[in-house]
Amino acid sequence: MPILVKDYTWQQTEKEIFISVPLKGVAAGASNVMCTESYIKANFTPFLFEVFLFAPIDVDRSITKIGNGIILFTLYKQEPSIWDSLSIANADKETMKRLRENAITRVQEKAKEDAQSKAARKRENEKYSLEIMMKIDEEERKRIEYSKEEERRKASEELEKFKEQQRLEEHREQKRKEEEKQRNALNKSMFSDSPKSSIQAQKHKIEKVVPPTRKCGSIKIQFTPRVFPTALRESRMAEEEEWLQKQAEARRAINTDNLDLQDLKEEEKNPEWLKDKGNKLFAAGDYLAAVNALNLAIRLNDKMPTLYLNRSACHLKLRNLHKTIEDASKALELLTPPVPDNAAARLKAYVRRGTAFCELELYVEGLQDYEAALKIEPSNINVKSDAEKIRRIIQGTSPDPE
Repeated sequence: MPILVKDYTWQQTEKEIFISVPLKGVAAGASNVMCTESYIKANFTPFLFEVFLFAPIDVDRSITKIGNGIILFTLYKQEPSIWDSLSIANADKETMKRLRENAITRVQEKAKEDAQSKAARKRENEKYSLEIMMKIDEEERKRIEYSKEEERRKASEELEKFKEQQRLEEHREQKRKEEEKQRNALNKSMFSDSPKSSIQAQKHKIEKVVPPTRKCGSIKIQFTPRVFPTALRESRMAEEEEWLQKQAEARRAINTDNLDLQDLKEEEKNPEWLKDKGNKLFAAGDYLAAVNALNLAIRLNDKMPTLYLNRSACHLKLRNLHKTIEDASKALELLTPPVPDNAAARLKAYVRRGTAFCELELYVEGLQDYEAALKIEPSNINVKSDAEKIRRIIQGTSPDPE
């Protein structure tokens, strides 16, 4: 049974009410205050202060301060006037119960509305952040495309200048040869015994000898058949044929007619070289450049799970959480069937995707990925600790991290 506080003081003006309630030695943090239009309450165990106000107040403008051993209410009246008393006179228990229940209902509804508005603002902020990230990515993509286009244009101009210079040099060389030829012919005609014979010799030299027309024919090519010396039950011919087919597809992909890939250097057409370059850029902290290197490697070979796994780490550093989830999911899709050789890669993919889910406050999905990672390596202390933290957040026993 709480002890009602009656030794409070109050003052008023035409527009304001000032109420001072002593805390009676109770810590300020242990008090709970509720304020509505017609009812105010302060609960600081074992004491209770409540007043059913004489007239309605403006709750949005009213202020409550707790400190220095008192609770100070500053209430603003809805209509300026001088009250006869602070509370309703001669109110029966039924009326007080009804007013108290209405006040509690009003507070609960307002708390629910505030929570809904906060959730709506949070969703709008997330949507705005996503749009900003997409806009930044689009601008970066356009900037890269513009840079490539400028490089191609400069290279084309330099090539045209080089070709023009070559043509001029060839023209000069041809002209020089013709002049030298004319000088030699003139010298020969001057020193020859017979002018007629010199003219015939010069004419014979100028005439071109046309070779005979080449005859039609066909060339037959016979390939040496591949021989598998092993017994048929032990043969790996099907696997070798599949490997050769994949190699041919990879060569066709590298030799594609895409203009962007034609400008690449020879080593830049190797996905493994691009993957190593992305790893070096990641270690240096240049995550955006690492993403660009891995993007090109994936265009050359989109069946390597390591490329998607490494790019998911870059996107996680850049806070591109949705792209992190996409790349980690693609890596897990390619890391099939699950075998001990790809266990470490699958563990990284689950942890990175789970981290991205938790950053997006999708804790249930994040916990599922961490539990999948623990099934791969149950003795991993860090993964086990993080999974326990996520589980406590879901159960409400730990504050929601900002």
